[in-house]
Amino acid sequence: MVTRSLRVVMVLALLSSLCSLAMADDGMFPMSELPRLNLAERGILLSAEELFSPGATSLVDGICRVNGCTGSFVSSDGLIITNHHCAFDAIQKASTRENDLLANGFSAATREQEIPAPDYQVRITEDYRDVSEQVLSVVTPGMPYLDRTKAIERRRKELEIAAEKEHPGLRAEVAEMFAGKTYVLFLYTYLKDVRLVFAPPASVGNFGGEVDNWEWPRHTGDFSFMRAYTAPNGTPATYSKDNIPYHPKRVVKVAPEGVDEGDAVFLLGYPGRTARHKTASFLRFEQDVRLPGIVELYQWQISEMEKAGAEDRAVALKHASRIKSLANVEKRSRGQLQGLKRAGIVATRTSSEAALQNFIDAESALKEKYGTVLADINTVYSEMSTAGQWEIELAQLRQACRAIAFGFYLYDAAVERAKPDLEREAPYMDRNFAQSSQEVRVAMSDWHPPTDHIMLTGMLERLCRKPQAQTIPALKALASNIAGINGKADELIKSTKLGDPAFLDACLKKTPEELNALNDPLLTLVIELYPAWTELRSLDKTREGRLNQLYGSLIDVKQQFESASFIPDANATLRFTSGHVRSYSPADAVIRTPISTLKGVMEKTTGIEPFDTPQAVLEKYAAGDFGSFVHPRLAQVPVAILYDTDTTGGNSGSPVLNAKGHLVGVNFDRCFEATINDFAWNTDYSRSIGVDIRYVLWITGTVYNGKHLLTEMGVGE
Repeated sequence: MVTRSLRVVMVLALLSSLCSLAMADDGMFPMSELPRLNLAERGILLSAEELFSPGATSLVDGICRVNGCTGSFVSSDGLIITNHHCAFDAIQKASTRENDLLANGFSAATREQEIPAPDYQVRITEDYRDVSEQVLSVVTPGMPYLDRTKAIERRRKELEIAAEKEHPGLRAEVAEMFAGKTYVLFLYTYLKDVRLVFAPPASVGNFGGEVDNWEWPRHTGDFSFMRAYTAPNGTPATYSKDNIPYHPKRVVKVAPEGVDEGDAVFLLGYPGRTARHKTASFLRFEQDVRLPGIVELYQWQISEMEKAGAEDRAVALKHASRIKSLANVEKRSRGQLQGLKRAGIVATRTSSEAALQNFIDAESALKEKYGTVLADINTVYSEMSTAGQWEIELAQLRQACRAIAFGFYLYDAAVERAKPDLEREAPYMDRNFAQSSQEVRVAMSDWHPPTDHIMLTGMLERLCRKPQAQTIPALKALASNIAGINGKADELIKSTKLGDPAFLDACLKKTPEELNALNDPLLTLVIELYPAWTELRSLDKTREGRLNQLYGSLIDVKQQFESASFIPDANATLRFTSGHVRSYSPADAVIRTPISTLKGVMEKTTGIEPFDTPQAVLEKYAAGDFGSFVHPRLAQVPVAILYDTDTTGGNSGSPVLNAKGHLVGVNFDRCFEATINDFAWNTDYSRSIGVDIRYVLWITGTVYNGKHLLTEMGVGE
């Protein structure tokens, strides 16, 4: 049996062939890279082994993933600190018109008062090993691209299932590190009983709203506390009143003294997706097709949901999570569009690829092997651009209209569950199906038929105006009378049972033929559109197989050409990044200092959303009741901090750690200019934003009487 230590050495050896010792400051480094970094030069007083040590307890054991975000265990009883916007869905789901936790905040005085968050999971990294050879062993020369993708998918599933049998109680996931080249199997503990413990009012946790989102200075207390539970024997389990708090192997120590400008900081977290190794043709597709399409579609959806909830708080609460999620992506997409154009990244990458092509063409062996790689990649993205808007909107129909999403899940489940387990799409495999179905049930609690009617009408009208609609009988019929789509959509929404959880549970036991026989009008439309969606899914897999093979070759030849650092793009696996608390200049003659304060909250406060500071905060400020949480140099309670680490989506909730590895903040955002980080790094404009731990402690303990949580974290006044 390969030991954990040996596995890590294997991964390190593999990635060392792709990463040089002269690493740039940019990078979301995998754990395997830590021994190769000079941490002392980065101002960090810990060794690589203290951060992550195979077979021993280390700082990584105190870090977890909370759904799509990151969190930190800050007590031995499973208390987790993460972002308010990461806990937002749990807060929203527990809110009603009569008990509005979003507006009023929430604090559990006892464990019994903590509120279950049924669609949340906490994930803790336990181990990892290289499985590239095993994964790629199923690829044969000349293999059709769709078959290639399916073969790799199946092999990854086989390895995951085998690992879970070898390690009972753990979850396995195979992650692609370098496209088409390297794969790593990660083992995780998955905790399924997660509860809300403390959340400030949204007027603290989301102060400034979308006006301030992605901006600096920020004055947002974007934090919340949750708690993970296990069965009484310590194993992962779904919610039960008999469950006990999870006891992490490591607790992240809170540093109430915080940080100051110039201090070294580092983050551990689960960044989502970056695309720094993608070509200029990919960037053109993003700039010209995908990002503009997403901005327009999301702006429309947000506007309609805001109008629907304007006069009814209960409706507004149903839409709150979706609006927040869509608004975050919409503004980030606008920032990326702006950054792509202002920074000239497409032109820069085109120039570097021209130099690479010259290098390839100059040597016959390279030209024979790699001569058409860049052109072939460009061909794929050209095809995607031609069909881009149609494909984006066809896929978005399943997202914008929630009842369509529910119907697709039901029918897709029926089709997929009839296949052998390894041949199913991942959500429908036996190991995932219960959780996937639970997430759909939770989503149904927010279904609002009048809004869905608007979404269905708008998406069908968009699709039916496209020439491709003539190839799909259901859409062709609607396209013949676009003016009648509104009435037809109204009829479909009013007559469907797709928003009923009991209907969902009954349908999950049915075959595709039995679902079709139900004659639910909206489900029937889903079934009629289903071949178009599955064709699109197969097309995406074909492109994936083609691009992965091409990008694997591209990495090979770039390594020869550049002899430079290659850090894998972020992929939701655990990463390290470091930097300093640092100001920046977003425009000529403008310098923005890196610490905002409570004084700034007062200066922004208007009493009108999103700048409506709670009365409790105003009173404590007026009384000068700041305890020991005042910044000694600024003579104010610090609110947010700015630092030049390398982060992206998924780093929300990541601990901001000082040189000793103690918690000094909670990461929640980037500057607007830094949204371009996903495509290219630049230390001049790349800044991340976190809530200062002193503001967290002041809001929790002083303003909202959560001193028991400070005590639990080992922090006194």
